[in-house]
Formats: sequence, structure tokens, C-alpha cells
Amino acid sequence: MIYSYQDKTLSPGSVESAQIHLRASHLAVGYDNIPIVQGITLQLDRGQSLALVGMNGSGKSTFLKTIVGLLPPLQGELELLGARNSSAARRVAYLGQFQSSGFVLPLRTIDVVRMGRFAAHGLLGRLKAADHELIADSMRRMDVHHLAHAPVRSLSGGQRQRVYLAQVLARRANLLVLDEPTASLDAAGRAIFARVIEEEVTRGASVVIATHDIREAGRCDHVMLLAQRVVGLGSPKDVLTPQALLETFGVMLATQD
Repeated sequence: MIYSYQDKTLSPGSVESAQIHLRASHLAVGYDNIPIVQGITLQLDRGQSLALVGMNGSGKSTFLKTIVGLLPPLQGELELLGARNSSAARRVAYLGQFQSSGFVLPLRTIDVVRMGRFAAHGLLGRLKAADHELIADSMRRMDVHHLAHAPVRSLSGGQRQRVYLAQVLARRANLLVLDEPTASLDAAGRAIFARVIEEEVTRGASVVIATHDIREAGRCDHVMLLAQRVVGLGSPKDVLTPQALLETFGVMLATQD
């Protein structure tokens, strides 16, 4: 998936592009040709994680939607997985901030997780044994396997979020793009999520997470602070400083080692 304002792209088959999962250069993102954040320049390699930290309205969700193609870049370059749109989309898993709970059909937990395999086989495609194994494994990893036949609308908010995260895992994507994935999770759910993300990075996937949680951001390889501009970008140690957090949130936040 390659978006290029200046029409400069990597070769999809190159070794370099295979190791670079996300690259932005002088990127501007926003709505209706009105930029919210400009001058985003970064590179995320295979097996790395990036946390986007900022207040509501800071540009986190806008940047994520631009990454996955829901919004067009307003300026600059955005290169994703070194491939063209149609093929790269199958290798990206996106979890938005808000999920529908008013299902018309009585979907069960396992039905929702199965949707993670639609990108590989299509809506009406026949799932293979390997797909069913991956679905079951994803549910076990998020500790929702015992809820497999429960209606999703009967679950708590935290349980439902675990189901959606299991769907993301079932996608078996190269790049995971997650918007506030732990907002409705309790302490146990957050611990499970942290372990699963570590496993995905070890697998070689890359992860981009929008979060308000400084501790969660501190576990990532890179952090970008946003306040309708890039306040800071780099390692957690270099970026999550009291002064930078003051510029980001407008209040002094205590950091924890």
C-alpha cells in the first residue's frame, strides 16, 4: 500500500521495502483538505512498535486512518509494506476506537473472530483447517475461548474488546494498527494485551498503537507525541520527558520507570 503525494515509491519487491513496514516523509494528515498534523516523518521496521500519545483531537486517530487508507494523505509520502494498495490491505489489521454493539444478526463471539480470516478468503470463501486453528488460537490468546458461542451483544465492554482484538490476531497481519485498544480493558485484560503485542512483535509483525497510557507507550520501541503537531518522536526514554508531556497534555505528568 503506497500513497505518494510526490509519486515517489519503493519497489514492492525490494529487500529494503520488505523490512520497512511503514515510512512517512513530510506527511500531512487531516479532513476535507484541512491538515490536523503536518510534517510527520518516521520509519517503522519489521518487528517494531510505535505508540501515538496525545489528547483527544491531537491527530492520533486521523494518522491511523490515513495509514490504513480510510483518509487520503494531504501532502508528503506514505509507504506501507512496500506494496500497492490491493495487496497490502490484506496484510494490515485495523481496530478502530469505536465498535458497533447493536448487531442486527445474533453474532456469536466465534463469528466475529472468524471475520479476521475474510481478508484471506473473502466473505464467502471456505475456511481451511489452518484457519480454524488460527481462530481458536487467537481466542485462547485473548482468553475468550470459553465465550465462543456467547452472543457478542451479551458481553461486557471489556469482553467485547477482547473479542475484537482476537479478530485482529486471527488476521495474522504484518502490520497491526490499533486505536485505543486497552481503553475498556481491566487490569487482567491489559496484561493479556501487553503479552500478546510482545508475541506479535516477536513474530515479526509491526504495531502502531494510539494510547493515553504512558506506561503502555513506554513498552513500545518508538513514541510519537502529538498535539496537532509532532511534539516529539523517538525512543520512550528520550521522548517521554516531563517537559514534552507538558507540551502534549498541557499539564505536568509524572513518568514511571
